[in-house]
Amino acid sequence: MASSIQVNVGGVPVGGGAPVSVQSMTNTDTRDAEATLGQIRSLAAHGCEIVRVAVPDGEAADALRRIAAESPLPVVADVHFKAELALAAIGAGAAALRINPGNIGAQERVREIVEAAGAAAVPIRIGVNSGSLPRKMRELAETEPARALAETVIEHAQAFREWDFRNFKVSAKSSSVRDTIEANLLLARELDNPIHLGVTEAGTLKTGPVKSAVGIGALLAQGVGDTVRVSLTADPVEEVRVAYEILAALGLREQGTNLISCPTCGRTEIDLETIAAEVERRLEELDAAIEVAVMGCVVNGPGEARRADFGIAGGKGEGLVFARGKPIRKVPAEELVDALFEEIERRHGRDGDGR
Repeated sequence: MASSIQVNVGGVPVGGGAPVSVQSMTNTDTRDAEATLGQIRSLAAHGCEIVRVAVPDGEAADALRRIAAESPLPVVADVHFKAELALAAIGAGAAALRINPGNIGAQERVREIVEAAGAAAVPIRIGVNSGSLPRKMRELAETEPARALAETVIEHAQAFREWDFRNFKVSAKSSSVRDTIEANLLLARELDNPIHLGVTEAGTLKTGPVKSAVGIGALLAQGVGDTVRVSLTADPVEEVRVAYEILAALGLREQGTNLISCPTCGRTEIDLETIAAEVERRLEELDAAIEVAVMGCVVNGPGEARRADFGIAGGKGEGLVFARGKPIRKVPAEELVDALFEEIERRHGRDGDGR
């Protein structure tokens, strides 16, 4: 079900066996190039690989020229309704376009965009959301929303192919996790083009990561999806962080540290919640691709967490520091966190990757 076609978004390969890439979207006013570039640089510093910006009018399209030229990331222009803005974005140096062909207008205008993109070697994402289905699909959407979403995307993809344009990826997004999963499974069966995954309007930092992890994760676990954007009502940097957490949980990408901590139970004799929070805080300052375990007792200690590069396991008033399942030393409970990071610093500094 994996895509066989690969597109290149400003030097980032998407699909065709390339690693799943992480995207986000700026929430600044694109017309303010300085603010937008500032946010893009922050996203780049946190591992974002492709960034999308809204292009709602001519002033934003003008600002895009500077943004695209100075951005450390490939810039995707997000355009709705007006074909002339998509054409302007191509001329301004956008690395890719995201359009919903259904809201651009006449097919002739869509074809004009496709031909311009073909001439400039600019890939297009056919992006359709459940809230923007064509009128003819609305009746089907009442009973089979995922099918209506997928068929809309497939119809646009067929038109692109008829126009001899293959340089595109697709997305079918819904705020419904189940509809998102089902629609993308249908796309994967019908198309060989790369698939951009996301649960649209997923919500705040409280609910959004959960919906995104379920929807995006369920698809990636089945081999569906080539690039992801976690949609959150939050700082876009949080979207990147959550995306990497999802990819790391599936063993698809690693970025920074990975924390394992047990849920606690009646056997726990240390303040595990406080200790785990402190370890997590200090790991954020550590530039190392390592896995760290914080376990509440000997039952869930070195044995269950033997794959972790480093870890601690609590006991009565004391705890054990271990590495790759092997005990290193026992220390008083209040010294566990410091002892853990002493070992990380000593061994990681010596071995390079801590393994």
